[in-house]
Amino acid sequence: MRRVPVSLGQRSYHILVGSSLLQELGRHCSRFGLASKCAIISDSKVAPRFGSFIVQTLTDAGFDPRMIVVPAGERSKKLAEVERCYLALAKHRLERKSFVIALGGGVVGDLAGFVAATYLRGIPFVQIPTTLLAQVDSSVGGKVGVNLPAGKNLVGAFYQPRLVLCDSATLEPLPEREFRAGLAEVIKYGIIYDAPLFRRLERDLEKILARDKTVLEPIIARCCAIKAEVVGQDEMESGLRAILNFGHTIGHALEAISKYGRWLHGEAISIGQVAAAEISAELTGLPTAEVDRIRLLFERAGLPVQTRLNSSQRTKLFDAMRLDKKTSGGEVKFVLAKRIGQVIWGQKVPMPVIRKVLDQR
Repeated sequence: MRRVPVSLGQRSYHILVGSSLLQELGRHCSRFGLASKCAIISDSKVAPRFGSFIVQTLTDAGFDPRMIVVPAGERSKKLAEVERCYLALAKHRLERKSFVIALGGGVVGDLAGFVAATYLRGIPFVQIPTTLLAQVDSSVGGKVGVNLPAGKNLVGAFYQPRLVLCDSATLEPLPEREFRAGLAEVIKYGIIYDAPLFRRLERDLEKILARDKTVLEPIIARCCAIKAEVVGQDEMESGLRAILNFGHTIGHALEAISKYGRWLHGEAISIGQVAAAEISAELTGLPTAEVDRIRLLFERAGLPVQTRLNSSQRTKLFDAMRLDKKTSGGEVKFVLAKRIGQVIWGQKVPMPVIRKVLDQR
């Protein structure tokens, strides 16, 4: 088992990465001195696979868990589902020292975390991410929230978990498309922070795609460590943490205009990262050879690198980009790369440059 610390003073916690960790959940939760009543928020795909085991593990440790199941998919990340969860927590009589467990992918983690952050003005929660994307990204760092029809994650909070438990066994039943989508965030860490990691991904991609735990678990831990380092320096995204949004400006807009139905998050940000690399070649001097390496690695991972938009879709995309949380004073801000392993944030990108890149796709 690998243990990755997230250093945030009194809000510090650990990320555990390894195999067969679910059976230790009750023991870990017992260490926090929490009340016996708790809730597990999961979705309709994950709950049938792992829900009974988690309930039994908690019950054996002396807890009184209640399972709350939401429909699978991005469309559950909305205020209506938040209210439904609130009502279930109230019915089960959760208290201030009760806790919530997020059991699922990024949607469940964001939703359950937001519920925990706001119910009774905040109760503890634990992340058990069951997708690659959630294990390396969304479960770490305390960003929680839901979508609005106007855009992704427009309602949310910064709220840190007590523990993140990444059990590689939960990735075994993950559909191939979802596993590959998670690789978009893994590749991102190499681009924004760690050139040796990027080279490692280029070298070991076939083993990663085969879900070889001896290769995959160290990479998950390294991604978590990078995010922990960034979050430890900038918890509230006033500066450095913005680098984690590489590719997300266009990616989030693509998700929004498709009403979260066409692309998985990782697929959308794969397109967004390749576009950001091409914009970087125009504005920050990213070498063409490195743009090609970035594009090729996403292609080898089986991820989309482009999409064609008609005039109406293009207008909607630009409107959605202007609603992005990273927009300031009506100006769209990008994270751009100078080279693989080094990026800069808060970069203004003229619309003609964005149009040029999109027109090439």
